[in-house]
Amino acid sequence: MAQVPQRFFDALAVRTWCGLSLRALGRAREEIDAINVYPVADGDTGTNLYLTVESAVAAVEAVFAAHELNAGARDASEPPREASQAPREVSDGPSLADAVGAMAHGALIGARGNSGTILAQLLRGMAQVLTAPGGSDHAEGSGLRRALRHAAASARQAVAHPVEGTVLTVASAAADAAEGAEGDCAEVARAAYEGARAALAATPGQLPALERAGVVDAGGHGLVTVLAALVETFTGRAPRPVAVPHARVERGGEGLANAHVPAGECATETEGEENGPAFEVIYLLEAEDAAVARLRQRLDALGDSLVVVGGDGLWNVHVHVDDAGAAVEAGVEAGRPYRIRITHFGHGDAHTAGTERPPRERAQRAVVAVVPGEGLAGLYAEAGATTLLARPGEPPASGELVQAVRRAHAREVVLLPNDAELRHTAAAAAEQARTEGIRVALIPTRSAVQGIAALAVHEPERRFDEDVVAMTSAAGATRHAEVTVAERQSWTTAGICQAGDVLGLIDGDVAVIGADVSQVAATVLDRMLSAGGELVTLVLGDEAPPAVADRLEARVREAYLAVDTVVYRGGRQGALLLVGVE
Repeated sequence: MAQVPQRFFDALAVRTWCGLSLRALGRAREEIDAINVYPVADGDTGTNLYLTVESAVAAVEAVFAAHELNAGARDASEPPREASQAPREVSDGPSLADAVGAMAHGALIGARGNSGTILAQLLRGMAQVLTAPGGSDHAEGSGLRRALRHAAASARQAVAHPVEGTVLTVASAAADAAEGAEGDCAEVARAAYEGARAALAATPGQLPALERAGVVDAGGHGLVTVLAALVETFTGRAPRPVAVPHARVERGGEGLANAHVPAGECATETEGEENGPAFEVIYLLEAEDAAVARLRQRLDALGDSLVVVGGDGLWNVHVHVDDAGAAVEAGVEAGRPYRIRITHFGHGDAHTAGTERPPRERAQRAVVAVVPGEGLAGLYAEAGATTLLARPGEPPASGELVQAVRRAHAREVVLLPNDAELRHTAAAAAEQARTEGIRVALIPTRSAVQGIAALAVHEPERRFDEDVVAMTSAAGATRHAEVTVAERQSWTTAGICQAGDVLGLIDGDVAVIGADVSQVAATVLDRMLSAGGELVTLVLGDEAPPAVADRLEARVREAYLAVDTVVYRGGRQGALLLVGVE
């Protein structure tokens, strides 16, 4: 069915564009993944772009939902109007600034991979023009032209060492073509799409890696897909699809090892060098502009494919390095990094020379775990697990879990969701992974402390079924609790709580309501140990009082002589304290 066209670039057009882009990338995701040879042939560009836009869509929808909620509240609070009175002014939705700002922010915080990070900066560049002081609540063709030009320029500035033949080239071509277009938004969008489409077709002649593989640039293809959705937004119909060559390309990227070029869309000048860094590091960073300038220099010296996007105190940092710890430490020195994602490219020794590298052999078995904080992510990673960091209030989507299973690169995978609310999402991800030939066992862990217990008994040398049974038994024998702060007044199994009350939850149900974190935690611990136990695991969040762990350890030593205690730092995990009793 044809899309109802939008006349101007306003808030509704932003919403429509985001939704159409997400659907288009969903259809093209596997095709884009399959041609992903640059900067690393890891077959995830389409998925990364999809997840980036998915985050933008969620942010825009939240703005519209908030506007509808506020409008309903205003209508309910106002008295009925007499027939003789002038009608009220009706607002049809949020402002353009609100919608496009949400789109850019959502893409920034949800950006994945090299191309996803650059796309986030392209959207931010557009937003900077469309939210300029004194601007209208809608943009016409001239405003869209300026937005596309600023988007292309800001994306290039975010990349440490731009290389032609990438998404940057396609973005610049789109902006150039748009500048030559006369007329409304539909004409400008159509010109931008055609310019980008032509530039995409020329990318194999600009990058040797693309020419060798016989494909166009994957990130550029993703941008053309997004611009096609922009055309559909203003015309009501999608333009003709991009013809994508698939010569010598296998699905998922495993057959692309010989075309691997480790220097990224922000590569160094030595394109002929085939030995790439071992890790991709991505994190959000709260920092001042001056600190970020110094961070750029430090990370540029550590690795390549450096892209730093954002502003106004919030940044998304992407880099390929051999020393992932040094990249994170550089972020700590600059400000406060969080949502840290470290991915091993898995091409063997990162310093192995030569272009005739065989595809990486799959491991026999791996553990994939969702974890609530950076501290636990490090703990799980040290134990050999592939981790996916769950953001407080933003649970991972099934596509992210599937990507984590793929990153583990194993024939057999044990999946630990570590959250009762992720059960159905994890089950969907496991089913998708099974269709790709991966044997997946889902252990229904409801807390990260149950995941720790399961990981402690994991033995890859055992038969798969035996290992899964042992891990499931260990998780099931671990009672779990958490101490958190109530966000609002509500009914609970322990009575009515008020906003700001300290809550103690045991096995998912509120058991204690109090005012002091240490007292609530001690009560929770006593109730859990009343049924017996041999080991207490405490995971402290960043917001927990520093002395609470010492007090609980002392309590266990004094009152429960045969019980041991282990303490971990969980970072930004949402809860003040996680407790496990085995």
